[in-house]
Amino acid sequence: MPHAHPAPGAAHTRQRPGPCPCGPGASAVVLLLLVLLVALLPAAGAAAADGPRLSLDRAEAGKGSTVVVRGEGWRSRALLTLLVCGQNMVGGTNDCVNAEGRTVTTERDGVFRRELVVVEPPTPCPCVVHVATVTGEAQAADVPLVVAGHPVAPLPESSGARIGVLDARLEGSGGLLTWFGAPPARRLVLTVGNLGSGAAKDPVFRVGTARGVLAPSWEERRWRGTIPAGQRARVAFDVELAAGAHGPYEVSLEYGDKVLVTEPWDVARPWGVTLFWILLFLVVPAGLFRLGMVVVDRLRPRPAVAAPQSGALPWFTPEAMPRSPD
Repeated sequence: MPHAHPAPGAAHTRQRPGPCPCGPGASAVVLLLLVLLVALLPAAGAAAADGPRLSLDRAEAGKGSTVVVRGEGWRSRALLTLLVCGQNMVGGTNDCVNAEGRTVTTERDGVFRRELVVVEPPTPCPCVVHVATVTGEAQAADVPLVVAGHPVAPLPESSGARIGVLDARLEGSGGLLTWFGAPPARRLVLTVGNLGSGAAKDPVFRVGTARGVLAPSWEERRWRGTIPAGQRARVAFDVELAAGAHGPYEVSLEYGDKVLVTEPWDVARPWGVTLFWILLFLVVPAGLFRLGMVVVDRLRPRPAVAAPQSGALPWFTPEAMPRSPD
């Protein structure tokens, strides 16, 4: 059988691989995955931006009944407090029943379920169930709740400034002059916050001082400055009592018709004045007695002294002569 020889140039011809049959399909799959990823990213961002959410098993409940509070979107293993509050909690926790609050710890996925006994808040409705974190990053949310039988009142006007005291203390101490009866003085230093929606410009406070159970005497003080809504500021006023004042006193601060803070002030007795009077009653009589004795000593008669004999020197008088040993 004759041997078949390759055609000239066939040995140097390289066979090119054909196109991959999976190329167009893989490209379509990758493109589809990219489209799905782009579509899911905004949804995930929106879910993260929603933050913690609350829901109740019923929107209205009477005093003493129980509602089930469910939450989601909270931090994992976070400790939360649950409170029933009135007036939509515009006044902070002062509108809540803090003594009847409950706690709960969220699951790994940030959800929780907790039963809460409905109690009447200290302020009128509209009421809410307020949930907030105890430690770590602050998170809070509210859900409306109608407390059957509880009075309802319109929310307070929040268009103006509403001042609250966050911290207060009396600074200063008595000196040497105060120990001797000078007017005692202190400095009332406060950290105030504007809880309203309007700025407080040059607010006028009233500073009062009272001794014991007596009514305070008020004095208007204007603080020069502006406290924007939701901001805080450091406010200080000088307080001075009458000369010689001592005993238990109270310093109060009032804004509008509400007393914001009352600080006790125990004023020490000016013992220097007492010491002065003691020394006065001891030293003055002793000085007068000494002066009188000097006057009496000068005015009393002196005994006569005998004159020495004429012609004899004073050191040769018989009284002045030295005596013999025998």
